Amino acid sequence: MAETVNNESARRKPLLRALRSRNYRLFLAGQSVSLVGTWMQQVAMSWLVYRLTGSAFLLGVVGFASQIPTFLFSPVAGVLADRWNRRSLLILTQALAMIQAAVLAAVVLLGLVQVWHIVVLSLFLGLVNAFDIPVRQSFVVEIITDREDLGNAIALNSSMVQGARLIGPSVAGLLVASAGEGICFILNSASYLAVLLALAAMRLEPSAHLAKPRRRVLHEMTEGFRYAFGFVPIRSILLLVSLISLTGMPYTVLVPVFAKEVLHGGAHTFGFLMTAAGLGALIGTVTLASRKSVLGLGKAIVVAAVAMALGIAGFAVSNSLPLSLASLVVAGYGAVRVVAGSNTILQTILEEDKRGRVMSFFTVAFMGMAPFGSFGAGSLAGIIGPRATLLSGSACCLVGALAFVRHLPNLRTLVRPIYVSMGIIPEEGVAPPTHHDH
Repeated sequence: MAETVNNESARRKPLLRALRSRNYRLFLAGQSVSLVGTWMQQVAMSWLVYRLTGSAFLLGVVGFASQIPTFLFSPVAGVLADRWNRRSLLILTQALAMIQAAVLAAVVLLGLVQVWHIVVLSLFLGLVNAFDIPVRQSFVVEIITDREDLGNAIALNSSMVQGARLIGPSVAGLLVASAGEGICFILNSASYLAVLLALAAMRLEPSAHLAKPRRRVLHEMTEGFRYAFGFVPIRSILLLVSLISLTGMPYTVLVPVFAKEVLHGGAHTFGFLMTAAGLGALIGTVTLASRKSVLGLGKAIVVAAVAMALGIAGFAVSNSLPLSLASLVVAGYGAVRVVAGSNTILQTILEEDKRGRVMSFFTVAFMGMAPFGSFGAGSLAGIIGPRATLLSGSACCLVGALAFVRHLPNLRTLVRPIYVSMGIIPEEGVAPPTHHDH
């Protein structure tokens, strides 16, 4: 009877169904606190660099330093995620990030801070994140009791990131204005305690992926690469996410230029525009979390990529603040649905012993392309102007969406046996191909 009531309430509350897993509830609570701190630190650090130097170039250098380790080291991290205990790895990365924030707070509050300190500390945090992100992505599967809740868990995770993105920067702005940047770094360092306590409190089964015999790191990395790029659905998703991260996502780099030059506003205009993109992303993740099944996600990713492209194009040609805000809501909505939807499909179709490695390639596709995209957008804007730069990025996203939709029938055929074996599609439901898009 209780079972029936539980199932009934799960049907009534599809939005929060992943919270049935105790470990996931702990994970989400810890991450929610920590991510607000992370966004606070990010905003305060950018402001600190600009206050010390007045240089947009050095802002770019700090951004590049914090992102480039993801591109270089995530594939190694993926091998470790398949080889070692993921909870232990996460405890280590979170503790190191906590120390980084504490050191940053110390040099700022003692009045010793110089730009090279910030660059070195950004590089260190980038290195920590290069290992943390693939491990964390792989770990989510271990803490979900019911595999059917996986898509919901990934979407809730993204919702939490976007929620923190709305709260953290505004809190940081108030604190920086009233008490200086140092307080943001102290609070971020303290916020990691929430994650460490949550990880320590989890009750986990022994991990199946740890039993497999191990070979050299390079061999396992190559094996993971062959698996990911040899299976067409995984390859198609990784290529689409790479293209969108390289050509679409960098629109955020040029938002300050549009705020000042096109819309003739100041810092508050920039804040409104970034909040609009964050709001769109939050709407995107909440609607994704309310999906009952992974079925139909392939089509949803195509729609999202087109929405992102149109949003960026609308923002590029707009001369009015309301239209610019509306365009960024659409762009933010599309961007997050492409990334979170792709993550969900990947996590569903992966072989368990290669999960860490494939998620590390996903991290490279999503985060590792960011420094190149940002650098490219900044350089291109200087040559052909910011409007033309965004329009060319928008066109690339559209081309990617069209290429992906052409391969969709083939991808469904390849993925269907996996869904049948997992019980996502019943055996007798294999026949009619039209309903079972992934």
